[in-house]
Amino acid sequence: MASSGGEIPGLVPEKGEPIPPGKLMSTEQRFLDKGAQMMQSLKPVNEIKQHVCTFALYSQDLTRQIETHHYLTRLNQDFIQCAVYDTDDSHGRLIGVEYIITDRIFETLPPDEQKLWHSHAYEIKSGLWVNPQVPELVLKPELENLTKTYGKFWCTWQVDRGDRLPLGPPSLMMSPQPVNLGKVRPHLVEKRDYKYKISIDDLKMSRVEIEEPEWINPQADNWKQHGKGFVILVEPIEMKKMAPFP
Repeated sequence: MASSGGEIPGLVPEKGEPIPPGKLMSTEQRFLDKGAQMMQSLKPVNEIKQHVCTFALYSQDLTRQIETHHYLTRLNQDFIQCAVYDTDDSHGRLIGVEYIITDRIFETLPPDEQKLWHSHAYEIKSGLWVNPQVPELVLKPELENLTKTYGKFWCTWQVDRGDRLPLGPPSLMMSPQPVNLGKVRPHLVEKRDYKYKISIDDLKMSRVEIEEPEWINPQADNWKQHGKGFVILVEPIEMKKMAPFP
């Protein structure tokens, strides 16, 4: 398994390639998919209610920063689950999953678990977090609630390094923060703003009155206090023995 660059025998990664290697979709496959779509309910997917565009940083290397597109499903007032894509175009690749919880739930987690989560207050107040095409006035109550939330985002497909397939273990992602390593590169924001015809400065001004959380648990955004990220290493392990079936 490749540890970097995503190279595997017979497959050369190409940066910017919109789809993984493989044959073009056949007419028969398109017909089957369309028929299945008409007959099946796809209930979990149909519960996606919001699209958010923001940015994320790799925990093990904060210089690697990506634009992300989160498709949100709210399971209750304290819990949101997100399918995360690299783009909102029709060829978007599913690159990970994020779970979002309120501060009330976050405070019940053990400290070692809290270290894996990031805060959202700066991301929202600074105008990095946007719901494309949705007026700020409509969003304000939602944004006020989200400033008090925490997220845990696992990236499963590192398209920024050119991987044309999801390779290796997942990477823990961090949110932007107003400190040196946590700041998003200006050209990434400019590209996003140009696409959606928005201004991060205008968004920031429109969110001035959104209150900062009274308390952001320092266990979150753990790298700010300790200068260390987290990485998953894949190691072989003895399998549990099972009794033979009768």
